[in-house]
Parts: sequence; structure tokens; C-alpha cells
Amino acid sequence: MAAKDGDGWADCERGHRHWGVYGASGLLAVHHTERGPFVLMQKRALWSHHGGTWGLPGGATDSHEDAITGALREAHEETALPREALQVRGVYQDDHGGWTYHTVIATAVEQLPVRLDMESTALKWVSLAQLPHRRLHPGFAETWPVVSEMLKPLVVVVDAANVIGARAEHGWWRDRAGATSRLLTDLVDLAVSGVVAPLEGLPLLTRRFPQMVVVVEGAARGARIPEGLIDVRAAEGSGDDAIVAVVREARVWETVLVVTADRGLRDRVQAEGALVTGPKWLLRQLP
Repeated sequence: MAAKDGDGWADCERGHRHWGVYGASGLLAVHHTERGPFVLMQKRALWSHHGGTWGLPGGATDSHEDAITGALREAHEETALPREALQVRGVYQDDHGGWTYHTVIATAVEQLPVRLDMESTALKWVSLAQLPHRRLHPGFAETWPVVSEMLKPLVVVVDAANVIGARAEHGWWRDRAGATSRLLTDLVDLAVSGVVAPLEGLPLLTRRFPQMVVVVEGAARGARIPEGLIDVRAAEGSGDDAIVAVVREARVWETVLVVTADRGLRDRVQAEGALVTGPKWLLRQLP
């Protein structure tokens, strides 16, 4: 394993030649606004492959890297985007047969400043309306109609009491706080590893990294809250009311998915525009 050992040409089963011995990945950085999303685009240097076209910062993935690590490294090298200012939301895989390109989608809280390097002649945050008017890299142009449907961040709201009941651990009803503590620990692990199970109503990504909001109520409020990438809300009264309130907090560019089997709650959150799935969808992805 060595830095840049992925540099080199590879042929795919479609008869095309691509840069990246072990495949390649690019960073689709998105800044969401009330007026719609803006994406960071790179105009490639004329000497590069498909020079003069607009695409994503990225490049060859090294043998020791996963797609996310490679995309963030390449984007930092080419644009100086700070890793800590980006939140990875998903990965889309474009398999050409023998060669794979991964689009790593990440949100930015602002249109972050960028710096040109030798591989770019321009870097620009572009609105979706402006993007079709640019001469696009052919690979990006091919996948963009699919990837553009995947830009909305996913917020997963977990009805902890309902999920714990469905999990049916032995004696969970005698120690709701303990059962909730174990669920929260598993959800932290899932937030790190990502969600892979497909779901009707969501665009198909290889892996998702949603924001997770877990609502606990009653005795479960005594659960131990682990450090990690989940937001735990203790309901002062009705857990259902607290979940509906979380759904109403969502921003217009977010997709909200509520995990519950409670029929009354399902009706309420669907009326607020949320998607709904049962606990099994979540449980089969936990450790």
C-alpha cells in the first residue's frame, strides 16, 4: 500500500478507458438553500482527461482507501475544502464492469471558499438551474439525472419505545432504560457504518448516512445516552407528540423518515409529509 498507488489507467467491460487502477471517486458537495441546492463544480484543466469539461473534484482511489476517504482526500487536494466542514450523507456506485466510480454526497452549511490547483481552471458553486448549461464531463453527465434525485439529506426519526418492543429482548419491559441504552449504542454504530437497506420512496443509494433523531419517553428517559452521531430527545409528555414536533422541525430540503409501527402515529406524520417504515427495516441493519 502506498500513496497514489491508484494512479493509472484501467479498462472496463464497456470498452472505455478510465483513470484509477482501483476505481475512482468524486465529491458532490451540496449547499442547500430556500432557493434550492448549489453544488460545487470543477472545470478540469485542459491537459487532463476530458479537459475543459465540468465535473466533480475527485480522482483515483488508492488501494488502502474506501470511496469516502478517497473522495475527501482528492477534493481537499484539488479545492482545499476542509473535511470538518462537510457532512457525508450518502454514496452512489456507478459500476462499469471491472471499474467503479463512487459519487460521495456531502452537505456543507455554506458555500465554502475554495482554492484552485493545477488540475482545475475554475471552481464554482452552481445552482441546479445553471448546471445543464455547462459542458459536462461525460461520466458526470451520464449519472447526473440519477444522482440529482439523491441530494436531499435524510433524517431518520426513531420511535424508540416501538422499536424496542419489536426487538423483543428478554425482559425488556422490566428495564426499559437498559433496553433503550442498548438500542442507542447500536444506533450510534449504525450512524457510523451507514444505512444500506433500500426503502420504497427513497432514491437508491449504495449507503446512506442520515441524521438520526431518537425520541424516548417514560422510564426510557433514564437511559444512558452514548456519545456519537445521534440526537436523543426526551419527550416531556406524549412520545407521539414529540415525534410529530420533530417532523415539523424539518427543513424544506430534508426528507424525513419515521420508524414506527404505531398506526395512529403513522397517520399523523404522513399528514406532515414524512415517509414511514416499520421497525424491521431498522432492526435488520443493527449489529
